[in-house]
Amino acid sequence: MRTSNTPSLRAFNPASLGLLGGTLLAVAGCVTATTSPSSSSIASSASIASTASTASTASSPPNIVIVIADDLGLGDLSCFNPEAATGTPNLDRVAAAGVRFTDAHSPSAVCSPTRYGILTGRYCWRSSLKSGVLWTNDPLLIEPGRPTIASELATRGYETAFVGKWHLGLGAEGPTDWTAPLDAGPHTVGFERSVGIPSSLDIPPYCWFRDGVGDPPPTTTIKGSKHRRQDGGGFWRGGAIGEGFVHQEVLARSIDESIAIVHDHVEADDRRPLFLELCLSAPHTPWLPTDRFRGTSSAGHYGDFVNEIDFEVGRLLEALETSGLAENTLFIFTSDNGSHWPAADVKRWGHAANLEWRGQKADIHEAGHRVPLLVRWPGVIEPGTTLEETVCLTDLYATSIAAADGAHSTTAARPDRGGEDSIDLMPLLADGDATLLASRAGIVHHSLDGMFAIRVGDWKFIEGLGSGGFTAPKRRTAQAGEPRAQLYDLATDPFETKNIAAQHPDEVARLQAILDQIRADVRTHG
Repeated sequence: MRTSNTPSLRAFNPASLGLLGGTLLAVAGCVTATTSPSSSSIASSASIASTASTASTASSPPNIVIVIADDLGLGDLSCFNPEAATGTPNLDRVAAAGVRFTDAHSPSAVCSPTRYGILTGRYCWRSSLKSGVLWTNDPLLIEPGRPTIASELATRGYETAFVGKWHLGLGAEGPTDWTAPLDAGPHTVGFERSVGIPSSLDIPPYCWFRDGVGDPPPTTTIKGSKHRRQDGGGFWRGGAIGEGFVHQEVLARSIDESIAIVHDHVEADDRRPLFLELCLSAPHTPWLPTDRFRGTSSAGHYGDFVNEIDFEVGRLLEALETSGLAENTLFIFTSDNGSHWPAADVKRWGHAANLEWRGQKADIHEAGHRVPLLVRWPGVIEPGTTLEETVCLTDLYATSIAAADGAHSTTAARPDRGGEDSIDLMPLLADGDATLLASRAGIVHHSLDGMFAIRVGDWKFIEGLGSGGFTAPKRRTAQAGEPRAQLYDLATDPFETKNIAAQHPDEVARLQAILDQIRADVRTHG
């Protein structure tokens, strides 16, 4: 369903964002509870006005920028949560200038599987990784020869670049050998340029790599640190680290590297469009807001870190604007899963990082995989729109390729390879046409420990009892007379408070059959 964003009733001071920022946020219904120390001027009135037409198509293939936050919840963005203890004016402007999805889902409730799903358009449980995430020196998860967004766009003449947290394995065979150039990584799956860190900032080794070479490689060690919840300096495990590597600098450096790529792309002036995938390391642990952002939220180190994310993304948006690329850029912002923000944190800080959705990161319940998704493309996507259709981040694969090709239809494409679980969202984004989504049997959810669920319409069926993730109990055995699965009608019970599997055995059987068929088939649509 396509609707205009409705203004919030909660008052705020638009002067903190400047006249333009305040005007845009009022239009979008996006408010800020707190103000970052500074906001980048990321849009001009002329650029926002140019987004008026939804029927037009860019005259040349668009630049495509996909930004993926790490463990950011829906409720962390003030355009989704007017009561947020955080302030996200730059991301709110993206929502005001484009589309805000309210029912978007990561394919997994944890990191590595979602990153695989986004790049390949394929559920990660179809790969060798059936549960959990990659660890330390695991080799590349993406299978040899498997197409990715990067490789597909490269064949279409794009410059392709990756920046930030990779967490999909490095090297063709484990353990990763840092004494020589890496024989597998972003540089072997379609990215012309790449600079990043191996995985999360709490999993060693801690180092940078650039185009398949350690920059510098990890040659020394660092002691671990306790979590902020235990009054530590920010949680990370002890282990190998590169000389000069500083955890707290990773977020800003990722933006710096991205901006450098934008500038280099413009200076090259080779008429190629740009594809940039930027994977932020935050707000995943360790929570390390810089001094400039300490105390800018009312949700402790975590909230301050969220504010810093917004500021840093604002710097990238400003670079796109000043470089002249923004007018023909499909800009996508999302998160790899829900926030690792349990009920105790909600109570302590009064901040609902996952709104009222049940659970948290890693869980099979909604908070584990219902994520923010903002999309902006001036002249193609109508600004200030909310979409309520159920979509999956695997859809970014087909959507990116379709945007590059400039041709969209209401018939689901069936390529010979790749994108097995991906639907082109361009008809929905540009024209509000949801026909393609009807070709998908359902969206499959997957938890940290490998628990499956499927969403079909308003029905959600979970193949087991428990959360399958961080929230206790992870798994439990059915008691006498109790169903061994969970069923929820999200239309009447959006927060999954009452398991109605016993009252609807026919629906349980139907959804189980659909889930079984999807797992048996090679794709979920067409």
